[in-house]
Amino acid sequence: MAYYRVSTAEQGRSGLGLEAQRQAVLSLCQGRGWDVVAEYTEIESGKIAERPELAAAMHRAKVTGATLIVAKLDRLSRSIAFLSALQDSGAKFLAADMPEANELTVHLMAAVAQAERKAISTRTREALAAAKARGVTLGNPNGAAALRRAAKGNRAAVAEIRAGADTFAADLAPIIADIRAAGVSSLPGIAGELNARLIQTRRGGRWHPATVSNLLARIDRD
Repeated sequence: MAYYRVSTAEQGRSGLGLEAQRQAVLSLCQGRGWDVVAEYTEIESGKIAERPELAAAMHRAKVTGATLIVAKLDRLSRSIAFLSALQDSGAKFLAADMPEANELTVHLMAAVAQAERKAISTRTREALAAAKARGVTLGNPNGAAALRRAAKGNRAAVAEIRAGADTFAADLAPIIADIRAAGVSSLPGIAGELNARLIQTRRGGRWHPATVSNLLARIDRD
């Protein structure tokens, strides 16, 4: 599937940049014998992480095992941290301008970004220490409360990471709801629908009544 992004509404209305991106993606797919099963277009700055069309494309790539294709890596984001997070999400992606970029390439890019973040952190600490030495009052009256909120958020994030199966079930919950709404309720029937939609199990295999039963147990529990 393909994801296209332009930065302004004017570009979106005029098609400026979109056609070039589409041609780059189609050229890569045709050269490798791939089909574009879906296209997602977004009008948003690359600095903005909250992008509904990209989120939808990533979700579909994750649950179907398809590869998300972009014309250039910067169509996804200019943030290396964002690219690394995308890689960790389980969605496969490829850029037409850098098709040789693999997990190692992204990890190397992320490592460089991490080193820069550490350098920034060091410079920040040094600047704060210098300000404190000059008698500048640091912090705020609500500092303790902020730390407590951060601790709660961190615990929630750790719990979410560890609950991989629950996260996978949550990803599939809307699809299961759609299948049930269509009148399919038996375990074999749901398994057949999931396989027909090219949605893989968490281990990348085909669905069977037993695996559907486990999935439904998690979804219906919530």
